[in-house]
Amino acid sequence: MDATAWNRLRYTVWAPIYDLIARFGRYRRRSIGLLSLHPGEKVLIVGAGTGADLPYIPEGVSVLATDLTPAMLARAPVRPGMETRVMDGQKLDLPDAEFDAVILHLILAVIPDPVACLREASRVLKPGGRIAVFDKFLPDGSRPSLPRRMLNGVTGVLFSDINRRMGDILKASGAPLRVERNEPAMFGGMFRIILLTKG
Repeated sequence: MDATAWNRLRYTVWAPIYDLIARFGRYRRRSIGLLSLHPGEKVLIVGAGTGADLPYIPEGVSVLATDLTPAMLARAPVRPGMETRVMDGQKLDLPDAEFDAVILHLILAVIPDPVACLREASRVLKPGGRIAVFDKFLPDGSRPSLPRRMLNGVTGVLFSDINRRMGDILKASGAPLRVERNEPAMFGGMFRIILLTKG
């Protein structure tokens, strides 16, 4: 079974209890707030899951919520101006420069190819558009400790990789993205909130 199929399978299993372990409302609100969304703008959520980001998106903003796993999207609440589509974040079936903002919450540490995911997010973003990232990362330039590498052997199978570095992903993507904010969110800064702009 390839990594993408495994992701679909494991998150189908997690779907019924996902909201019990991954709400993180305070941090989702902060991250989305940095986008400064306005009515009439179009937002793409990659890896939308059960729709935990939706309560923090202002009214009047058009939302396309995508996820690899139908069982996750089936639990997303319905709201005006929203569409859901099953889609692989590594190969978005969407036109270039379509969205004003992209939300990447808890996806870059999960998706098999985070570089492709970020590159695709940039591709579908309009010039001057914004990307909000909330996820777990190693500090750039650091190496994971032996205990962390051992723990990643478990988390990488069940949940997500805990040893990815945002700087490496951004550089390898080659995307014209600039880091505007990079701030600690939780667990001593292991989780980060990052704002990127295209241009």
